[in-house]
Amino acid sequence: MPAFSRFLRYFLAVGRLGSIRKAADELNVSASAIDRQILNVEAEIGMPLFERLPTGLRLTSAGEIMMAAGGRWQKSLSEVRAQIEDLRGLKRGHVEIAVIDALAKGVIPAAIQAIQSRYPGITIDVKVTGNDQVRRMIASNEVDFGIFFDPESFRDITVRAFVDVHLGFITPAGHPFGQQAEARFSACIGSPVVVPSNALAVHQQIAVLEGTTRATLDKKATSNNIQMITSLVLQGVGIGILTSLDVMTEVRAGLLSFTRISDPVLRPMTLALCTATARPPTYAADIVLGEMQTAFGQLAYPAAMSPLGA
Repeated sequence: MPAFSRFLRYFLAVGRLGSIRKAADELNVSASAIDRQILNVEAEIGMPLFERLPTGLRLTSAGEIMMAAGGRWQKSLSEVRAQIEDLRGLKRGHVEIAVIDALAKGVIPAAIQAIQSRYPGITIDVKVTGNDQVRRMIASNEVDFGIFFDPESFRDITVRAFVDVHLGFITPAGHPFGQQAEARFSACIGSPVVVPSNALAVHQQIAVLEGTTRATLDKKATSNNIQMITSLVLQGVGIGILTSLDVMTEVRAGLLSFTRISDPVLRPMTLALCTATARPPTYAADIVLGEMQTAFGQLAYPAAMSPLGA
């Protein structure tokens, strides 16, 4: 870390640990050197950054502002260093991505493995979270890019690639229902079903179908977790209702069948790879973006339902 960042290194460590002694142990410097740096800056700005308590140090309001700014500064410095290394011909850097739960298996992990093989100097942090949270993390520059459903027309978001994802019934391999390529939503009436709770983006589409068809479903189980719904279907609890994206790994492996719901009122969901409009990608993020865009087509329906390598 460059010498001019010494104060922020010390300050951020003390703010995180709440103790000059603990920060000194972690950074392998003397406690007096850390205390001197902090006192000098406090004198310069005319405000204390910490409350000195018997139990340790606690950030003041000014300290909290400095802590947030320091975090942003560190991230900016990492981006600058990555760009400088690019000038030297080194493909290095750190990339942060946010994705929805359905992408925690299959195509995206495979794409990351391919990136790591080609660019071992690039590290990737993948955050798996809810659909709305992915959008917020992109817009607030918490991540370099993200993948989520239905980006609509947010001004702070730029769509780099997108695919259509369809809703359908999922059944264990060999189930008679799974022999159909598509079926109306009403076809599941009278059968036990397993459905997503309102925490998942797909829940809204099911609610629309229930409203337009006036169908009363025999809901044996609901869950906010895609893997749990998949497992319940494999256990024979009922017919599941999820998207092609959610179960493409299991369908390709021959464990599940997917039957697209064909009601005219139903529109495909748009899965989008997005960046923040106001933030150009770093060199490393641009490399990863390009690789992800290449892999993105594999997430489309019916590609998602095709055997791997087809």
